[in-house]
Amino acid sequence: MALAAEEGFDAEEIGDLSEAGPMPVLAVVGRPNVGKSTLVNRIIGRREAVVEDKPGVTRDRVQYEATWNGRRFRLVDTGGWEIDVFGLDAMVAAQAELGIQTSDAVLFVVDATVGATDTDEALVKLIRKSGKPVVLCANKVDGLSGEADAAMLWSLGLGEPYPVSALHGRGSGDLLDAILDKLPPAPEQTFGGEPLGGPRRVALIGRPNVGKSSLLNKVAKEDRVVVNELAGTTRDPVDELIELGGKTWKFIDTAGIRRRVHQTAGADFYASLRTSAALEKAEVAVVLIDASETLAEQDTRIISMAVESGRAVVVAYNKWDQLDEERRYYLEREIEQDLVQVQWAPRVNVSALTGRHMEKLVPAIETALEGWETRIPTARLNAFLGELVAAHPHPVRGGKQPRILFGTQAGAKPPRFVLFASGFIEAGYRRFVERRLREEFGFVGTPISISVRVREKRGRKK
Repeated sequence: MALAAEEGFDAEEIGDLSEAGPMPVLAVVGRPNVGKSTLVNRIIGRREAVVEDKPGVTRDRVQYEATWNGRRFRLVDTGGWEIDVFGLDAMVAAQAELGIQTSDAVLFVVDATVGATDTDEALVKLIRKSGKPVVLCANKVDGLSGEADAAMLWSLGLGEPYPVSALHGRGSGDLLDAILDKLPPAPEQTFGGEPLGGPRRVALIGRPNVGKSSLLNKVAKEDRVVVNELAGTTRDPVDELIELGGKTWKFIDTAGIRRRVHQTAGADFYASLRTSAALEKAEVAVVLIDASETLAEQDTRIISMAVESGRAVVVAYNKWDQLDEERRYYLEREIEQDLVQVQWAPRVNVSALTGRHMEKLVPAIETALEGWETRIPTARLNAFLGELVAAHPHPVRGGKQPRILFGTQAGAKPPRFVLFASGFIEAGYRRFVERRLREEFGFVGTPISISVRVREKRGRKK
């Protein structure tokens, strides 16, 4: 870039801003306290996953990037799974299944000092059922005396157990070599684990009882989805090809979760996993909210998950036909206060029961996808940035006034921008730039990512 050179950035600083295909995904699974997070920290080479000497510290699936022998892959650290004393083995199995199904290969971690337990055996069945490649890690083998314990894990029938000490690093190199053998190379351009093309993928997400399955049945014009009243049902999210608005769409339903007494935390965790799985497979998220009830914290948390996943977003208020004028007034106030983070998302008011305003759903989805895929030519973007900086310069801080020198759109789906600046750009000014980008170019229905690279000061050459 000639402009980059003029402003003092070299090619190495700018780096490769082109879109890379998604990296292979390795899911780390196992029962609680077998050392999964310690092993994750060992593989990624830094202490990021929270580690504590008690089971159940990791609750969410957390993703990290890892590199071994020049190959990059994504590592998913999962929570530990164990058959609960309340008999929630169905919920446990479903959680394990999700971690496995959204990966390209599985790293199954077993505590070699304890040996294979009933829970380990249950997880083996899930892994076999998935058909995913698996590497068996015999963890906590700190010396030669533990090799015999590791050898006993051949009985699991998953092939060679690799003896490792996640704490001390013993055997981790051989384990990583085995992992790379199981992981596929980075695939050609795909999205969400599926090839580009075909029906657009729509995730129906929302908290329990908002009517996700009812909405899916209504748009399908038949009862395709049965809503199970049990929390922790082991069925997969339902993928349905549906004709709507003259096009075929793939709808991904995540209903079937119900909050029950004494199981609140587990059900919420399960719902979170289901929502994450649906988002990973989708291009656009339709967040369903029960308009007849006060907005709940879970509603805003699910919207945040959709935004953070980088998918296009449509907000649909269900049960609109049940609202009286007073409730509609208060709902507008709640939306202004609690959903300020997604003011850019198309909004539709529908009734899954009566089919009211269902015809508005497809235009809203199409608008969000259009914004999600929008690209701005570099010349036009920099003309816009130049005018913006001239009219509204960054505030002076500490006697200095950083400037945005130029910018580029590094990618779409969602739109990602990199701004090159002479100094640190405050978060408030970044939000201002995002707001003006939306005013100028639209970007309806899509989150926007803005990162800043600061020009390094160069010493004078003698």
